[in-house]
Amino acid sequence: MTDLARPRHPLPAGASITPPGQQPNESPSLAIRNNGGVEPSREPAPDGRREALLVLGFGGPEGSDDVMPFLLNVTRGRGIPPERLEAVAEHYHHFGGVSPINDQNKALVAALEAELAGAGIDLPVYWGNRNWAPYVEDAWRQMADDGIEHAYVLATSAYASFSGCRQYHEDVARARVALELDPSAPAGPTAEKLPHYFDAPGFVQANAEALAAAIASLPEAVRGTARLVATAHSIPNAMAAVAGPGGGAYEAELQRAAQLVVEAAAPGRDFDLVWQSRSGPPSVPWLEPDVNDHLRALAESGETAVVVFPVGFISDHLEVIWDLDNEAEETAGELGLAFARAATAGTHPAFVASLRELLVERRGGGEPRLGTNCPASCCFVQRPARPQA
Repeated sequence: MTDLARPRHPLPAGASITPPGQQPNESPSLAIRNNGGVEPSREPAPDGRREALLVLGFGGPEGSDDVMPFLLNVTRGRGIPPERLEAVAEHYHHFGGVSPINDQNKALVAALEAELAGAGIDLPVYWGNRNWAPYVEDAWRQMADDGIEHAYVLATSAYASFSGCRQYHEDVARARVALELDPSAPAGPTAEKLPHYFDAPGFVQANAEALAAAIASLPEAVRGTARLVATAHSIPNAMAAVAGPGGGAYEAELQRAAQLVVEAAAPGRDFDLVWQSRSGPPSVPWLEPDVNDHLRALAESGETAVVVFPVGFISDHLEVIWDLDNEAEETAGELGLAFARAATAGTHPAFVASLRELLVERRGGGEPRLGTNCPASCCFVQRPARPQA
């Protein structure tokens, strides 16, 4: 196993992010615990507090030897069949074992640094991941060593759900508890996650411009009639059912984001919301239809062209490139459908500006919206205990 397969400063074996006597879905919430035991503030940040922005990502391998250890990190305790892991590993090996998500996150960090500096905001930007180096635990230790007292956490997911929001709160809690349990470590920062940004103007603008460009790339004869298809990562039905305080928020937020993008890029056009990148065992129901099945249904109904826009993702990482640019495009070709795929937001200037605005909103004491002040039971999914490293 490679040296990068585990954080340098992990949570000790047997330790928990949930306080003794408390259930994971009971108050105080993760958001409150990560913020030092108090609700995220409705007052401006105190003068003189040393603050930072942490870009918190999923992580990805940096070479062929990293691929299987990385996938084992991602899927530990989830019962993914070995043959599925091998199939996904081949996707990474197709690109030399290097996930494009790493360079994309580095580019986002650089763009945020430039955006903050251009706005006169003196705030360091750190980067940490859930599943691969640089790990969030190690980034948290670095922030502590640098004297950071409070961190604003930008998750590389715009939506509600366990994997898209709550698990990022858990990542922060794990890093904070690991630091607290190390007697040699300095005191670490408190933290608050920035709110969901699926409807942020810059995110919508970036996706709308990409959708308009994808439509324009089709042959003129089919541009006006091509079916517009929004995609997002499928999740288990049970996870979707508990997403957000009242359930169903993942699908609702995606539907709203796709609607805003279409209204901006192609007013009056219909669109479909479908799913991609399923990874769970076949026995567990996940959100459907899969994008490839949907393309077949469109062809059977007489459609001749399709434009896919992956509004559920913020960058063109491997699942977008493989599942859409390879598998979906191949399916469309077999069906005789003209096909175009819109780009993701990436480092579009409007998107980066919207992220800066989210940060300014929180530092200024704006209302702690969903994603920042999530209830204790929000997006909670009961899971089997993960084995300790």
